[in-house]
Amino acid sequence: MNWDTVKATAIALITEVGLRVVGAIVIWIIGRWLIGFVSRLLARVLQRHRFDVTLSRYVVSAVSVLLTVTLVIAILGLFGVQTASFAAVLAALGIAIGMAWSGLLANFAAGVFLVVLRPFKVHDFITAGGVTGTVTAIGMFATTFDTPDNVHTTVGNNKILSDNIQNFSANPYRRVDLVAQLADSVDHKAARELLRRGLEQIPNVLKDPAPDIEILQFTAVGPLLAVRPYCANQHYWQVYFDTNRMIRESFGDAGYPAPEQHFVVRSGA
Repeated sequence: MNWDTVKATAIALITEVGLRVVGAIVIWIIGRWLIGFVSRLLARVLQRHRFDVTLSRYVVSAVSVLLTVTLVIAILGLFGVQTASFAAVLAALGIAIGMAWSGLLANFAAGVFLVVLRPFKVHDFITAGGVTGTVTAIGMFATTFDTPDNVHTTVGNNKILSDNIQNFSANPYRRVDLVAQLADSVDHKAARELLRRGLEQIPNVLKDPAPDIEILQFTAVGPLLAVRPYCANQHYWQVYFDTNRMIRESFGDAGYPAPEQHFVVRSGA
């Protein structure tokens, strides 16, 4: 065995493989930078032409994914993997890949329907897929939210489309549902008027429709009032907390007794 020949062959092979690896890394870095540049440029062009924000982000996401797939195929070609052979392998493993990617493909199809049907758009405040928050992006495979406690959350599009969707931003205002428990000895008419005057002092409570203050039900300690002011979507939590505070302070200032359940104990004959 000629060790010099083996050594020269090994060096040549390592050098060739090393150069290809370095070339692949360089192509990947440059390719990713170019993809990012194209995505940002496309986003600016769409924004300049006042393209819909939801559709714009979906298009940019789709272009980015397609360019990334093209980049990966180009890198595989650098290592001598024929694209035709690559496609043939994918075709031969189509059933297995289809089963493995069924969830991914379902998310992709659901994303298309979300963009076309438009049950919500970017910047809407919704509940979907078990998450409540503001929609920041509708991607090819997933939708991202910023929840009220400032957590960035990603949910698969298929889970969103197959679940109930509540869009709190679709209508111009919403109702705040609260209750006020009265003691049995309190005049409910006076309490209703007291709460009505209190709601008039709370900022951002709408006059039309007027707040609802009615007896919701009767309990063992006294009547339970439903207190339901209306407000614009962006003022919901401010009105919610202010109304709760108003109920407590109004009842305290009026001297209403704390609701208590009373029992009558009768001795046997």
